[in-house]
Formats: sequence, C-alpha cells, structure tokens
Amino acid sequence: MKEILQYLFNHNTLTKVEAKAILTEIAQNKFNDKEVTAFVTVFLMRNITLQELEGFCEALMQLSVKVNLGEDLADIVGTGGDGKNTFNISTLASFIVAGAGQKVAKHGNYGVSTVSGSSNVLEELGYKFKNNEADLKQDLEKANLCFLHAPLFHPALKSVAPLRKGLGLRTFFNILGPLVNPSKPEFSVIGVYNLEIARLYQYLLQKQKRNFNLVHALDGYDEVSLTADTKIISKNGEKIFSPEDLGFQKINPDEILGGNSISESAKIFKSILEGKGTLAQNAVVTANAAIVLESTQKFGNYNSCLSLAKESLESGKALNCLTHLIN
Repeated sequence: MKEILQYLFNHNTLTKVEAKAILTEIAQNKFNDKEVTAFVTVFLMRNITLQELEGFCEALMQLSVKVNLGEDLADIVGTGGDGKNTFNISTLASFIVAGAGQKVAKHGNYGVSTVSGSSNVLEELGYKFKNNEADLKQDLEKANLCFLHAPLFHPALKSVAPLRKGLGLRTFFNILGPLVNPSKPEFSVIGVYNLEIARLYQYLLQKQKRNFNLVHALDGYDEVSLTADTKIISKNGEKIFSPEDLGFQKINPDEILGGNSISESAKIFKSILEGKGTLAQNAVVTANAAIVLESTQKFGNYNSCLSLAKESLESGKALNCLTHLIN
C-alpha cells in the first residue's frame, strides 16, 4: 500500500484494473486501518476518475452476494453527503412507488455523513435485514418492495464501515453505493450532490447501456428538493425543471429537515406515511416518486405519475407496503 499511496500523493490516478485490484484487497483486509484511511483521504482531496469509478464498482459487484430477484425492478437512491440533513426522502419515495404498483429493490446503508440513513430508519421501525434470496422475493411479493442492506451484500463496504463512521465525511464509497445494487434493477433514479459526479455517472451508465435518471437540485440536494430548480439527466438528454414545472410551489429548506436522532427520523418517516406529513414533506416525496414511476414508461407522463404517487400516499397504500415489509 505504501507504494500505491506514494504514487497517488504524486498526483497520479489509477487505471481501472489497478482500482479494481486495490479495492478487492481492501475487502480482503490486506491493509491496516491507517493505510486504508490514507487511501480514502486521497479521494477527499480530489475527484475520482471514470477509470477509478469503473474499477471500484467492478470490484464491489464481483465480490457481492449474488441475488436474482427478477426483472422490472426500480430503485431510487442518493449518494448522500449533500450536507442538507433532510428526512429520508428517497426511502419514503420508494414506498410510495411500491404502493403505486411498481416493484422496488431498494439498496441502502447506515448514515455516515448524515444522522439517519435508510438502513437506520428501517431498522428503527422494526425491519430485520436479510440477504437470503427467497426472503427478499417474499418481501417483494407481500410488500412490492425489498430492502438490500449494503454491508450484507458488499464485504468491502462492511470492512470499511467503522472507518467511514469514524471519519464522518463523504467519501468515494458514497459515490459507489448507488451504482452497485446487487439486484441490478432495470430502472435507477439516482440523486447526486454535484454535477461533476453526475457527469461521471452519466458516462458510466451510458457505457453500461442502463436505464437511468440522475437528479440534482441546483442548490446542492441529491434529490428533487423543490427548494430550487432540478436538473434531470437521462440517456435521452438533460433538462432543468422548476418546482412549478413539477406541480408544486417552491418550498423553504427548513420545511424538509430531518430529525436530530434516528428515533426522530423514524417518527417523521412514519408520520408522513400515516398521512400526517406537512404539505412540503408530502410534495417532496411524491415529486421524487413520480420521477421514478415516469422513468419506467409504464404509468404515463409525469402528471399521471404524480397523481398515482399522491394516491399511493393519501390512500395508505404506501403505508401498507411498509407494514407488510416489517410484519
């Protein structure tokens, strides 16, 4: 590792093959914590390259626990690390999408640079993580949604979890997470915290010939926040949407803040699904859900998808999906 670090400290970058090999060795615990921390720190000081991103992703997918959950699955996930401390918007949107009739294989993890990640809030609500294919298929059958807790599927992520938590900073692992859902969903809506990362994702996902929508609020959120205009990038091009274009008034950032603890975050999560959310909270989750539904090209245009998302939330269908998942 010392030679690798010296090479990187001299402003060099890794090839795809080198990146894949190094992350594989990290997963196999071949380096000590200080060496791995130094390696991760390199990517806090400069952006990851496309070659490095490809290599890291290939390593994670090759080492991952394999599951075949069928086709026609969607995922909505953010890089995290936008520093905005919102409630769990993409996870809530996942249940709304499931309630509207689209099967979801949600990939998630504990929060690292945020109070409560998707894994934190679902665990707090009583969900037991699993990586058995039969159990996950059963969840899909009864709840229209299954949850894939990243450390159970990615040994490399599990081995660096304490280090990431200790740093408490956004690292390149945040960037890898949305790209390595082991169920390989057909439809991916990925929130990104800046446009440089969006470009990297765009190149990689186009190269892989995947269906994708990359979402970036121009004031820095890794989701449709309705606090500013949103750029959406797909394989067909890119477009900027105002909150009004998406069917809502612009909202204040304070209106979509999350809790200061995991238990607070879980209470917010449950209250929104129970129909007790504020107008701003409901607007944000249904807007994000509508983007996912539209991306599948099965539910009509955006306005039709927004109506379906609202109906899923207001009728209690989204809450039923959570109830079936936990029970």
